[in-house]
Amino acid sequence: MEKIPSFCPIFRLHGLFIVVTMLIAAFRCSSNLSLDFYAVSCPSAEMMVKNTGCDASILIQGNGTERSDPANASLDGFSVIDSIKRVAELFCPGTVSCADIVALAARDAVEITGGPAVQIPTGRRDGRISAASNVRQNTVDTSFTLEKMIQIFSAKGLSVDDLVALSGAHTIGSAHCSAFSERFHSDSTGKLALIDPSLDKDYAAMLTKQCQVGASASVTVNNDPQTPTIFDNQYYGDLLAHKGLFQSDSVLLNDTRTMNKVVNFANNQDKFFESWSRSFVKLASVGVKTGGEGEIRQSCSVINA
Repeated sequence: MEKIPSFCPIFRLHGLFIVVTMLIAAFRCSSNLSLDFYAVSCPSAEMMVKNTGCDASILIQGNGTERSDPANASLDGFSVIDSIKRVAELFCPGTVSCADIVALAARDAVEITGGPAVQIPTGRRDGRISAASNVRQNTVDTSFTLEKMIQIFSAKGLSVDDLVALSGAHTIGSAHCSAFSERFHSDSTGKLALIDPSLDKDYAAMLTKQCQVGASASVTVNNDPQTPTIFDNQYYGDLLAHKGLFQSDSVLLNDTRTMNKVVNFANNQDKFFESWSRSFVKLASVGVKTGGEGEIRQSCSVINA
């Protein structure tokens, strides 16, 4: 499974949401957000998140919760969210939701790693239900076809353009070998056999060295072999060089609707950042709880008593 740096616990655009995804799975119900939601109740809310790091259902611990599903086994950074929540409760008790903290932390993680600064509306409420059965139907797997991904995104009100832009989150982070190992095979002698011909052979050979037969399940590989810790447009250049790590990356070249966007973003980082910003705001506003819905959790990992 894909793994994102610890300061960005929600970004799984593969399993996407990485994104995409955890954000898709985490935000549910109606949307009524605003850019100045905490202006009076907790004016320093966003600064608290930035200085430390949906209904936030992925954060709840326990048997049968979203967090317990194997598809979420590699998610990281929960301690960062908990730390931010403790600070928020100290200065603004019962005010800042875990769902807003998750969204703001994701936004800040992109900016910290070199990506665009994005204004996102706040006012999300935390959900009281977290079920493992909700994970797979809201998750994009690394082996999905383009049409399957489009179907999932469309069901959330997200377009094909949003799919291509949000897939750019794979410009940072790393993934477990099991997320892409079905694309090639190497025997005990290390001899390579490509299963997916869309993958560059030299890149596949490099991956087999990093994911050797019998290697520990904890071994991870950078999503972007060039600039793995920088949020830039290198991901799209990797795709054009047939060095997309996941099958769900490579299929973006199989259709002119998506390929043209890949070429555009590879040649113009500003265009990618502009599209990313718009698509991220859309994603972060999908089906959120607001107003009298849900609750403001006292602890992000536990539903209020």
